Amino acid sequence: MKRLGWITDIHLDHLTEAEVTAFGQELATTEPDGILISGDIAVARTLVQSLHRLADAVECPLYFVCGNHDYYYGSIVAVRRVLTELSSQSDQLCWLPARGCVALTDDIGLVGHGCWNDGRAGSYRGSTVMLTDYLAIAELTGLGPTARLAKLNQLGDEAAAYLAAVVPKALDHFAQLIVLTHAPPFVEATSYEGRISGDDWLPHLTCLAAGQVLARIMESRPDRRMTVLSGHTHNSGTVQILPNLLVKTGGATYGKPEVQEIIEAE
Repeated sequence: MKRLGWITDIHLDHLTEAEVTAFGQELATTEPDGILISGDIAVARTLVQSLHRLADAVECPLYFVCGNHDYYYGSIVAVRRVLTELSSQSDQLCWLPARGCVALTDDIGLVGHGCWNDGRAGSYRGSTVMLTDYLAIAELTGLGPTARLAKLNQLGDEAAAYLAAVVPKALDHFAQLIVLTHAPPFVEATSYEGRISGDDWLPHLTCLAAGQVLARIMESRPDRRMTVLSGHTHNSGTVQILPNLLVKTGGATYGKPEVQEIIEAE
């Protein structure tokens, strides 16, 4: 039996040092064997420091993916390069895209990719939403609407390709699979105040390409079960996409990080 704490959208850059310490202590009191983080930990310049502070507090592995905020005031390429190196040097700090599939128990595996809102859900052309992403992440700044959509498509396709390569192999070894993402991979899991987000927000919240891959894989593996843990929307919810595919999204409030759930993995 392993106790896994799931947290998401903790935005530690919104906290004082004392508040970060207090949150680390709160995590430690749950006595976890591992912590699952579905993105938006901090911003690029403080991400590694924040991860080390949490790791020191809980003294167990941190299994994490990045959210969009984790690249703010930096670049996707540079942050991923740093996290790849960090993961190769530490058994405690595990950036999941660099690790492939991690065995949690004999029956349960873990994979993850931050995914990205790929602009395909809702109505991108009709949306007036302008995320800070498009102003604060090097790869997305200075792009017009058409070029930005092409980049979002590319990022979503990249996530889908990763999952298509890793998930089937993981399911060959594990009866159950936990998949960490930041952006929800299904429209049904992209909600606000209990309702599916509107067409103006969906392009900026959902990774449709990743969802299509996961649904196709699980339809072909009725003997396996998958739970997807996502963030990004700051709204909690649970959606049964297929009989063997469950998606949970975590709620969040800036300045008030919390433990979403303690998962008992057998």
